[in-house]
Amino acid sequence: MRKTGATNKTARSAPAVARPLVALASGEVLARFDRALAAADGEGGAACVHELWMRGEPPMTVEAALASLWDRAAATIPDWLPMRYVDWLPQAYEIAGQCRAAAGGRTHLYLVLLDYADSARGPYGIYVGMSRYAAALRFDQHKAGIRAAGPVLKRGLEVLTGPVRHLCWIRHDEAARIEEELAEALRTLGLIVKGGH
Repeated sequence: MRKTGATNKTARSAPAVARPLVALASGEVLARFDRALAAADGEGGAACVHELWMRGEPPMTVEAALASLWDRAAATIPDWLPMRYVDWLPQAYEIAGQCRAAAGGRTHLYLVLLDYADSARGPYGIYVGMSRYAAALRFDQHKAGIRAAGPVLKRGLEVLTGPVRHLCWIRHDEAARIEEELAEALRTLGLIVKGGH
């Protein structure tokens, strides 16, 4: 069971990409990662994996780090770290980071990783949605068939909270605008994008 951090209104002002280790050399990031594994520190290990991922380290390196972290510290891994490697995640962070909301409200933007392993364009797609519910709860509703979007019900793998953490607790009208803009921008990457109406 993965830890789900509480979403709060201060997340609206947080940057899309928090990279506290960006100034460190890769060797130091890996050393910190080893220490985090030894201490079963999911939070610290997640920061290391995220930094390696955002730097474009080889997929095998990131996948091995993810597997080790989930194996040794699953209970303390923050909800923003995906459970599997997605090659386009750094670009999704960059695109989502350009989206801004000016006013607070009660709406959340959310992204869901979709399984398109059966598609020539796969293995993954993305669903862009908005809701008054937190992303994890809305994902559970989709999977239970409650006001479910077909792609999430049939192909939803997990919520990708990291790229849109700053797009929670925003006004509904801004969320609607950003949802559409974000979906279109992700399509320009050549991704399979659903939702974003």
